[in-house]
Amino acid sequence: MSNLIRIGTRGSRLALAQSNWVRAWLERTYPGLRVDLITIKTSGDRFVDQPLSTLGGKGLFVKEIEEALASHGVDCAVHSMKDVPNDLLPGLTLAAIPVREDPRDVLIARGGRHLHELPDGARVGTSSLRRMALLRAAHPRLDVRGLRGNVDSRLRKLDGGDVDAIVLAAAGLRRLGIERPEAVCFDPTQFVPAIGQGALAIETRADDVAALLAPLDDDVTRVAVTAERAFLHRVGGSCRTPLAAHATVHDDTVALRALIASPDGCEVIAGDVHGPHGAAASLGTALADDLLGRGGARILAALERAATTTHAG
Repeated sequence: MSNLIRIGTRGSRLALAQSNWVRAWLERTYPGLRVDLITIKTSGDRFVDQPLSTLGGKGLFVKEIEEALASHGVDCAVHSMKDVPNDLLPGLTLAAIPVREDPRDVLIARGGRHLHELPDGARVGTSSLRRMALLRAAHPRLDVRGLRGNVDSRLRKLDGGDVDAIVLAAAGLRRLGIERPEAVCFDPTQFVPAIGQGALAIETRADDVAALLAPLDDDVTRVAVTAERAFLHRVGGSCRTPLAAHATVHDDTVALRALIASPDGCEVIAGDVHGPHGAAASLGTALADDLLGRGGARILAALERAATTTHAG
C-alpha cells in the first residue's frame, strides 16, 4: 500500500482534534507513514443558521466525507459516532471504534447553577432535540431554545449573555482541553446520552487501511455502541425524533437504557435491558420493540404526520 494516508475530517476545532489524535496514533504506530488531514465541509456545517431537525435526512455531518471516502478522495474518516447513520455507503466499514470518552452531557450555567436551581424562564441553549425534550421534561418552565455552532461559539454565547445556560457533551470539552469549573454532569440514567455519544468512528473502505486501523478498536466500546445502534436501527427514527440510548459493559454483561420522547418533554418512554456481550444487537432490538409498543410508535407516527403537514404547507 501507499506510505500516505489521507484522513477526511470536518474543519471544526473538535473534529480536527479528534482527527489529529488518530493521525498521531498512526504515525507513532507505523514509523515512516505520512498522514495528511483533508478538511471537508459537510451539509451540517454549511447550513448553520437552520435547526438540524429542519434540514432533513441523516448523516448531515458525514455525508460528504463518506462520498470522498467511497470515491478514493480520502483513505479514512474520523467521525463522532453519534453523527454516523446506521447504513453506511456500500463498501465502507467502521474499521475501529476506540476507547470511549465520557458519554455524559454537562450543564454549564452562569453562576455554576444546577438544573433544578435555574429560575423559571431561564434561557437554556442546545441544538439537540433529545436534550430539549429532556430539559423540558425535567424543568417545564425553562425557555429552551435552539443554539447551533461549535463548542467555542456556544460557550461565547453563554459568556456573552445570549443564554443563561447551555448543554454540551462532556467528551467534546475533554477532547478540546476546555475546563469550566461551573460545569455539572448529568446522571446518564436520567439524562440519557445520545446514541454513540463520546465514541469515535473511524471509517474506511474495506481494504488494507482498515487492517492498519484495527488495533485502535476497543472491544468494550464496540459492544456498547452495537447495542445502542441496534436500538436506533429498529426504531428507525428521523432527525425529528428525540431518541437516546446508552449502554454500559461490566464483566460479561451489557446494560442498555434507552428512551423515546415527545419534543415537548410531556412524554418520555424509557426502559432498560441487560444480557451477555454476544447479545448486544438483539438487546438493542428488544428494547426498541418494548418502547415502541409502550407508546413510542405513536410518538414517532405523530412526528411524521406533523412533518408531512408542515412540508405540504
